[in-house]
Amino acid sequence: MKTSKTEEDQLPVKPSVTTHTLTAGKERFTYEANADWITLRKKQRALAKMFHVAYFRQGVKDLAARPVTFVFNGGPGAASAYLHMGAVGPKRVAFGNAGSVPPPPAKVVDNHETWLPFTDLVFIDPVGTGFSRSLDAPKKDGDKGGDSKPDDKENPEFWENDRDLESLGEFIRSFLSKHKRWSSPVFIAGESYGGYRVAKLARLVQERYGVGLNGAILISPAIEWATLMGTDYTLEAWLDHMPTQAAVAHAHGRCKAVKKGTQLEKILPDAEQFARNEMLQWLTLGDNLDPATTAKTAGKLSDWTGIPKDVLLRAGGRIKTEQFCRLLLRDEGKLAGFYDGSVTTIDPYPDRDTHEGPDPTLWSIDRLFGGSINHHLRSTLGIDTELDYRLLSMEVNEAWKFDKKGRGGIPGAMDDLRYGMSLNLNMKVFITHGYYDLVTPYYSSDRLVGLMKLPESERGRLTLKHFKGGHMFYSWDESREAFTDAMKAFYRDAVGE
Repeated sequence: MKTSKTEEDQLPVKPSVTTHTLTAGKERFTYEANADWITLRKKQRALAKMFHVAYFRQGVKDLAARPVTFVFNGGPGAASAYLHMGAVGPKRVAFGNAGSVPPPPAKVVDNHETWLPFTDLVFIDPVGTGFSRSLDAPKKDGDKGGDSKPDDKENPEFWENDRDLESLGEFIRSFLSKHKRWSSPVFIAGESYGGYRVAKLARLVQERYGVGLNGAILISPAIEWATLMGTDYTLEAWLDHMPTQAAVAHAHGRCKAVKKGTQLEKILPDAEQFARNEMLQWLTLGDNLDPATTAKTAGKLSDWTGIPKDVLLRAGGRIKTEQFCRLLLRDEGKLAGFYDGSVTTIDPYPDRDTHEGPDPTLWSIDRLFGGSINHHLRSTLGIDTELDYRLLSMEVNEAWKFDKKGRGGIPGAMDDLRYGMSLNLNMKVFITHGYYDLVTPYYSSDRLVGLMKLPESERGRLTLKHFKGGHMFYSWDESREAFTDAMKAFYRDAVGE
């Protein structure tokens, strides 16, 4: 995380501005790519430079009618390259069949499903990720303000929940001013922890920074972190993961609760009903449930998830994700992925009792995004720097403070989303997941939305729509195409077309 003087020297003074053409759908158009840094300041002292790539469609006559969308990923510690090169930008990395990872090197292709036909795009790298850097350590009492030269010490202030959100709000406000886009419809889109950011920013940017939002897009979000972390004494995490476990078991032919060949979308309502009724009763009562009912419920859960009944009975129906991914295909010597349970790899240690293998859907896919974003930025856009592009900084992740007051736990974001919708009765919300995502299961968001207490007249402002695939469901060609079609309709509705 340190920014040395040598690194600072590598930050280009001038932006890279290039012009390109693209065919998307039936349209062929020209766009400008603007790769630049925005400086964050406090009392005129430069604290950080936030890198971004903005894409502007050329030939637009009325910018007041042209949306601009700010896009970021999560982690925390992730750069925006995943959405940039995976789904939304004008170029993307080529994936294998059903989101599989092809052999290296990464291949970059035109993205015919880019959102650029209907919105300008700004991909933001939070401080400490991508090419974004903090410039100096916090000043001690008595130090004078003003711009200062960077030193070897990192500035940890941005790796904290509230300050991170403020930096994004400051960036959005500065960008709108710099590019004279205050009259344009504004959208924000984030994935995973980025979806959490979107929910928080739906309140913050409107309340503190004066930025009205037309739309907020939450992709594979972790909105209420506490509900995703199950213990022996909680209910939500186990309830929310069960339909996804059924979907993954179905993908591998291990779901016995339905006939073979049944389409995924047709089995999920029954899986959800089982989870919130029979399974929930078992989770709630535990040993107080009569043995016959317990055995019957465990048998049904085994049929749904492919996990042996005796294992479920010992665990009281609570199977951790790493257990599920290890046990589901253990007889084949395979591990299912956390981020996309339909994807597998070989188990390097099939003789050991615990899951000690790699996740086939995180680290393996990172080489695709690392290769593609570096090629795109340095070769296509012509950014001349020796700076490392930090795709996923574990240093940032491990240093992150979710609560600066030290109270522990991760603050939820659903209240902020509700507040933002109340602040702006015209803001639309789109929440989406991949059915095979075992990290942020789709049913968690479905259930939380049902608890928002939205008036019936306002429920049409929020859309829930999910796709085949995992955390990055857009790595599946059919899902990326369907997602873009859904976004076109969402934008039309949000800007009143």
